[in-house]
Amino acid sequence: MENVHRLQRTETADFDQVMRENGTKVLRLVTLFVKNQAVAEDITQEVFLKVYKNLPYFRGESSIQTWVYKIAVNESKSYLRSWSFRNIFAKDEIEQESGQNVEDEVIGKANRETVAELVLKMTPKYRQVIALRYYADLSIKEVAVALGESEGSVRTRLHRARAQLKKLVEKEGL
Repeated sequence: MENVHRLQRTETADFDQVMRENGTKVLRLVTLFVKNQAVAEDITQEVFLKVYKNLPYFRGESSIQTWVYKIAVNESKSYLRSWSFRNIFAKDEIEQESGQNVEDEVIGKANRETVAELVLKMTPKYRQVIALRYYADLSIKEVAVALGESEGSVRTRLHRARAQLKKLVEKEGL
């Protein structure tokens, strides 16, 4: 009986650690996908509910971070395919954290918000790869696992996404 309690505490501790290490990053990633902070928070809760339920079955074929991001990507895609997204849509700002002096923070925040807005204007398949590679800081291999694509496909999509983002930046005069 005591071993069962110890096992349950260990699983809970593992989940707490996964949530602490990935919670904010997953929320930002999902926000980039769905373009709505409130919806992103709901999806993030669903992601971590699935993580909690399936953590004992995690096989370790990828890093835990990649596994969590894959769940987040799938939940985001599911939402984007849903009736509610196609028929009811609102846009919220993406919040960023910073620890700089006030002037640098304001300039940095304006630049990040402008770039984030440009990323949000991109097509979903390019927005996904940019979000996973640069906002979630995943390697090409991890992005490929999260999206269920080959590494070559991810490289190609990332190249095209960067070209599209460059055009948008030039158009905005940044």
